[in-house]
Amino acid sequence: MELKRLDYDFTVCKVKEIRAEDLEGELYFIGKSEEELSLVCLTSNVPADTIEREDGWKSFRIQGVLDFSLIGILAPITAILADNKIGIFAVSTYNTDYILVKREDFDAAMSTLAKSGYTIV
Repeated sequence: MELKRLDYDFTVCKVKEIRAEDLEGELYFIGKSEEELSLVCLTSNVPADTIEREDGWKSFRIQGVLDFSLIGILAPITAILADNKIGIFAVSTYNTDYILVKREDFDAAMSTLAKSGYTIV
């Protein structure tokens, strides 16, 4: 399975609202619950009025479009990283999964996954 490195710095943040101008960058992931409105975005595109933010994330994604009938795609990746004491923040889209890792752990995560048989592109 191929994993694609994304050469961006990401931030996970909590916001009061999301305006159209907040979504003008390349990559955004929005999560809304009864308790919060969260945004994962490029660090360079963090809205000015965030409530809380966690900078310092790097990301990779599973290459290709994943069929909904596929089971256990994300679990082995997260298990390998957990076994190596590397924490993650995962986001799924309709097509695939994105895994964020703290910047200081990113190279170790990529190396560990490559040693476990994943192809890193």
